Amino acid sequence: MPSEPHLSPADIAGFIDHTLLKPTASEAEILQLCSEAIEHGFKSVCVNPRWVKTAHKALRGSNVLTCAVAAFPLGATPTDVKVYEARGATLDGADEVDMVIDIAAVQANDRGALVDDIRAVAEAVHGSSSILKVIIETALLTDDQKVLACEAAVEAGADFVKTSTGFNGGGATIEDVALMRKTVGPHLGVKASGGVRTLADARAMIAAGANRIGASSGVAIVTGGSGSGSY
Repeated sequence: MPSEPHLSPADIAGFIDHTLLKPTASEAEILQLCSEAIEHGFKSVCVNPRWVKTAHKALRGSNVLTCAVAAFPLGATPTDVKVYEARGATLDGADEVDMVIDIAAVQANDRGALVDDIRAVAEAVHGSSSILKVIIETALLTDDQKVLACEAAVEAGADFVKTSTGFNGGGATIEDVALMRKTVGPHLGVKASGGVRTLADARAMIAAGANRIGASSGVAIVTGGSGSGSY
């Protein structure tokens, strides 16, 4: 991977999950999101399950992946419900699923519950040859809890760990990305999400260890602007 200062906007585009997760998103906005992703060469579009079929159809014939969220944004649903939602998203065309972990289990130091929850979703997602990213919601956790969540994701067979939903306060920080990369090692992905709004922000996250960026400001990032919003 090139060092951070040498990553061009075109390079950065290949790291970006172009994201629209607000509950009021319209079909026109989802189609615009997909059009922008194709135009700029983003890695994926990330949408709520409601819009997976729409996005998958709009992206057909391009290299842009379809990403869905599950148990979003709280993670406080039973495991079997998370499995059902994640499997349904892959059947609708999701190449990747970003699930929220059981945050209460992290805070209770219940590693077994965390591993079981993530593993069940991972098996469902991998059964469709899709990728699972695990959102640990760093803003709600201590450093020790962040490490626990990342270790559970590794043990459970997830493909990525991800910082934030963007809906529960806080967002990606360089320190959190570096800690997550140190914890999961070189073989798991790290996704920085929440508050990444400029090219400099994206470069800093990649330099810290992220190999995916979740942002609603993807166009601003690659065109030299500055986005707004919590995600």
